[in-house]
Amino acid sequence: MASLNVSMPEELREFVDKRTEKGGFSTPTEYVRHLIREDQKQEAERRLEAKLLEALDDGDFEEVTPELFERLRARIPKKKRSTRKAS
Repeated sequence: MASLNVSMPEELREFVDKRTEKGGFSTPTEYVRHLIREDQKQEAERRLEAKLLEALDDGDFEEVTPELFERLRARIPKKKRSTRKAS
């Protein structure tokens, strides 16, 4: 695993320490990882929204039906499908 050292003013460090404790994280590193994962999730949602809006603008969409979901599921590699069912 790679490491990243971050310098910050004492005020920010105190904030991180408080959020670590209140958030139930065992270390500040876990708290920072959580923040990064949340940012990644938000970015993925922004990209998806942009694609959906682009499809609406282009008129490049189709009615959502059970058959559409079946076709989409068929495009997921079998390995990923079995992993998703387990979760």
